[in-house]
Amino acid sequence: MEEVSNKQVVLKDYVNGFPKESDMLINTSATISLNLPQGSNALLVKNLYLSCDPYMRNRMTKTEDSYVPSFTPGSPMEGFGVAKVLDSGHANFKKGDLFWGITGWEEYSIITAPESVFKIEHTDVPLSYYTGILGMPGMTAYFGFYEICAPKKGECVFVSAASGAVGQLVGQFAKLLGCYVVGSAGTKEKVELLKNKFGFDEAFNYKEEQDLDATLKRYFPDGIDIYFENVGGKMLEAVLLNMRLHGRISVCGMISQYNLEQGDGVRNLFCLVSKRLSMKGFIVADHYHLYPKYMEMVIPLIKQGKICYIEDIVEGLESTPVTLVGLFSGRNVGKQVVVVARE
Repeated sequence: MEEVSNKQVVLKDYVNGFPKESDMLINTSATISLNLPQGSNALLVKNLYLSCDPYMRNRMTKTEDSYVPSFTPGSPMEGFGVAKVLDSGHANFKKGDLFWGITGWEEYSIITAPESVFKIEHTDVPLSYYTGILGMPGMTAYFGFYEICAPKKGECVFVSAASGAVGQLVGQFAKLLGCYVVGSAGTKEKVELLKNKFGFDEAFNYKEEQDLDATLKRYFPDGIDIYFENVGGKMLEAVLLNMRLHGRISVCGMISQYNLEQGDGVRNLFCLVSKRLSMKGFIVADHYHLYPKYMEMVIPLIKQGKICYIEDIVEGLESTPVTLVGLFSGRNVGKQVVVVARE
């Protein structure tokens, strides 16, 4: 069987605090056969695009208290990506098919559970979109906003980390519904993007605000109906004070907490009682059965130009360590994608 080089990104050891580029290494000595063994039910794939996502930080720490298993030091990391099938032992896939789902951070991967990935049917949109708007982040925005928040026209919506892969979509979904939408981000460039590209009514740089409670009162003088939570910590504390009666909080993530050895305690939680708030966390993988419904909604919006999606694309597998680390300092603008190979 033909063996070829298979460059990989490997986690050296479990990480404490902020991850560093040096916590990962590029393994250039691995090889792989480009043919599956006889009788295999797996897929042999060539990885085209890899997604860098904040949830991956939790997988870099040894923990049993998580919805996704920790990475194994010394082995290739993995995450969402887009790949092309080179050899298939599964009835639902043939050579040349494309899919999105969990794959290895390497040039070639063997997918041992093909039923867990999604075959790509629409190829008249950028393939990289399947790491974002047409993949896990898109479904996250869709379920977290529509299903948990049950939004109504005219409501006031606040989105933190609003220029990221999920936040930019939540804001646009809310605007399409006729809501008043404000987003927070960490740079002037991102604030301008929210207002001028994504159509948010207002946006602010949280790093320039001394008093988040006062900031939110300025943008939401009558309170917040819906908060899409991506940050946690002090932002959540301030939001709780500014929620309206019967407001809804969809908890997607808390990126401010991921690199802390001891997470922040959150004050103002009694607002959940006094304001009769609903606050619910979710894991998008529990709701993938809604993916066809989501695609029916979002594909026309993309083709009609009614929704905009910004990607931050870098080239080369060797770029993944510095690119992943950059997520936690807000270096990316939009969905962070690494190109492994062009189809």
